[in-house]
Formats: sequence, C-alpha cells, structure tokens
Amino acid sequence: MFKKKKRIPAERKLVTITDPKSVVSEQFRTLRANIKFAMKDKKMDTLLFTSASSGEGKSTIAANVAISFAQEGKKVLLVDGDLRKPTIHYTFNTLISPGLTNRLMSQWKFEYIVKNSGVVGLHLITCGPIPSNPAELLGSTSMDVFIEEMKARYDIVIFDAPPVLSVADAQILSNKCDGTILVISSGATDKGNVVKAKEALKASNANIIGTILNNFKLEKGHYYYEYYGERV
Repeated sequence: MFKKKKRIPAERKLVTITDPKSVVSEQFRTLRANIKFAMKDKKMDTLLFTSASSGEGKSTIAANVAISFAQEGKKVLLVDGDLRKPTIHYTFNTLISPGLTNRLMSQWKFEYIVKNSGVVGLHLITCGPIPSNPAELLGSTSMDVFIEEMKARYDIVIFDAPPVLSVADAQILSNKCDGTILVISSGATDKGNVVKAKEALKASNANIIGTILNNFKLEKGHYYYEYYGERV
C-alpha cells in the first residue's frame, strides 16, 4: 500500500513572510537586487518564471520574489499563468476562481478577478476555471490587452508559467514579457533539459535575464536560492 504524498503547507513555502530573517529570505532579497540590476538599462514591467520540467520550485520562487518586491514598497501583481496545473490559489489559500481565464474568455472586469494576498502591496490573479485551450488564450489579443492594462496599474507584474518542455505556454508567454528567469533544481534538473529549455525560450525571442539555482543544500535545515547571470 502506498502512502499518500503529504502536501507541504503553504506557509512553509512563503519563507519571506514566515521567517524574514532566515538565510533563505536573505537570498530572496539578494535575488531581488540582482533582478533590479538586470532591469537597470531596460524597462522591465513584466517578469516570467519558468523551469525546464515540473517540480523544480518555480512557483514557490515566483511567489517569494513577488512578496520580496512588495516588502520593498513596490506595487506588485502575481499572476498564475499556468492554466493547466495552477498553484497560486493553494500557496495563498484562496479560491482558484474567478481569475485570469474569466478575463480572457469572458472579459470580466479587473476588480472582479483580482485578490488580496494578505501581504501589503501584493495582489493576486489566480488561474480561474481551467480552460480547454490554454495556449490559444495566452497567445490571444485579449492577453496582450490584459498585460498592458496590468502594467499601467502595477510597478511589476510577475507571471508563474508552466515548464518550458511540457507545453508551449511558457514560450508564448515569455515572448510577451519583458524578462524571463529559468529555475533549475540543484541535483535534479537534467543538464540536457536545461539546454533544451534555453533553446526553446530563445526561439520564442524570450529575454532570459538569468537563472536560479534552487534547493542547493548549504547545511542541515537550510536551503539556498541563488541568482546567476545567464550561464546555461
């Protein structure tokens, strides 16, 4: 008999809230600073997080980076761009609907789909009802209009996208965002898949501003999130 996999409580994932003085939280502040350095010479209102494959931690990192920017005083929007296996509603313990798909398919007004995160300065837009045509919705004119409207409302808009090698969604969305960050899980991500993910993003004209090495173990009880320039 197999044991049911235990879900990690959301509060343990949001270390920037639960333990702001920890080593990991400090690394998120370092990551925030490096993103700002990368944004220095270019206007970068929209930022996308993706990975080569599933389970590499890109959703957790996207959420903590969003919180970190909000803690700095920025007005931040975190959008669940994974319309196949969304997770933001779990992470922030809120409802999946209404959300992004309500806007893209039925033109719901912004005030009906935006949610409070519980963090000052950070708003959420969850997935909404899971659609049958995610790639088409993300590539639509409605998505373009949505992005432009959100850029006018927020200092930075952060998208959590699906893994690059699983579906075309991340490529489509990365083409619409100002910057893309690729998350790599230490000791787990296949190097060949990282190269393939980079090539796929480049093919869609994504602006890859860097990569993140996730789950690098420093010592017992601590995990290290580190930002790198583009080295893959």
